[in-house]
Amino acid sequence: MNNCSYKRSLINDYDPRHHERHLMLFLVAALLLLGVVLGTVAHAPLSFTLVAAAVIGVWLAVFAARERHSRRHENTN
Repeated sequence: MNNCSYKRSLINDYDPRHHERHLMLFLVAALLLLGVVLGTVAHAPLSFTLVAAAVIGVWLAVFAARERHSRRHENTN
């Protein structure tokens, strides 16, 4: 009887959904933080608000580029 299927290594058990779960938790936390920040933006000066918006925009652009690159790299393999 071959019982090799019971002796799989942790490398073979890698689940890509695990990474997606962490990413979703991170995005939820980021959205909650964004909600708190937007609540305080009404009391912040316009210059600070514009700088913060630019930083968030750059962060989102970098995130989108990294995701696109990883998906393209994933599809080529």
